[in-house]
Amino acid sequence: MYDASGKIKLISDTQTFPSGFSKREFVVTTADSKYPQDLKFEVVKDKCAILDNYKEGQDVQVNFDIRGNEYNGKYYVNLSCWKLAAAGGGGGGSDEYSQEVPVAAEPSPSDLRNENDFDDDDIPF
Repeated sequence: MYDASGKIKLISDTQTFPSGFSKREFVVTTADSKYPQDLKFEVVKDKCAILDNYKEGQDVQVNFDIRGNEYNGKYYVNLSCWKLAAAGGGGGGSDEYSQEVPVAAEPSPSDLRNENDFDDDDIPF
């Protein structure tokens, strides 16, 4: 379990694949150090709607797991969000937008494959 806090920089639209699998990505800019970092997180399946409660520029606290996989000899890392909460003024109390996001199983390469994929060297998403 990991966590990060920062300001939402980008919230993307939901991506739906032919297999029915869906995911939504968002970017949080951290300000923990001298050099801010842009971290891309994802939520999957029915939890994509959780991001509808947030807007770009909003301060958030993200709890996430690191997921890795191999596809055609290439390795990928995903930051899978399982809890997202608006950052409060000074307390550790819960926020009205705080929601648990259950950790979903990683999709198989066939879940992500588009019927128009012909090149085996392409990224599956």
